[in-house]
Amino acid sequence: MKSRGSIELGDVTVHNIKQLKRINEVVFPVVYNDKFYKDILEVGELAKLAYFNDIVVGAVCCREDRGDGKRRLYIMTLGCLAPYRRLGIGTVMLEHILNICQRDGNYDNVFLHVQINNEGAIKFYEKFGFEIVEQKENYYKKIEPADAFVLQLDLKTPRSAETNFNSP
Repeated sequence: MKSRGSIELGDVTVHNIKQLKRINEVVFPVVYNDKFYKDILEVGELAKLAYFNDIVVGAVCCREDRGDGKRRLYIMTLGCLAPYRRLGIGTVMLEHILNICQRDGNYDNVFLHVQINNEGAIKFYEKFGFEIVEQKENYYKKIEPADAFVLQLDLKTPRSAETNFNSP
């Protein structure tokens, strides 16, 4: 989708963290605590503010998740203010994260939680190959519906490993 404007991503710093907090308060039904924002300052390229014509209109925040012998990237938040949706801003943010994973080469998958009634978000992620892999009941504490889907994009498949072994 082509937009009529300039989309850029910028670092999250102590000087603009309040802008990230404000975006999250407006976009998401969940309230994030001070520890969330403190931790975001430590993740570097995994957290970005999105600018449309030099105005902060969205943000993405991720963290690395290690467990079960896997290295995964968890998208904690990826959102854009309603008037700026469908201009390609979410795509720029998600592609930034997927490019990090591709350059790194050692992530097993990327995953996130989406409220089960958020059809727009589900369709957005499915366009990039994410699939619903689980439904978590009562995932959210103070919002309805409380259930969440886990969407996941596998980055390592047994087939690609097989292909590497069979190359001449």
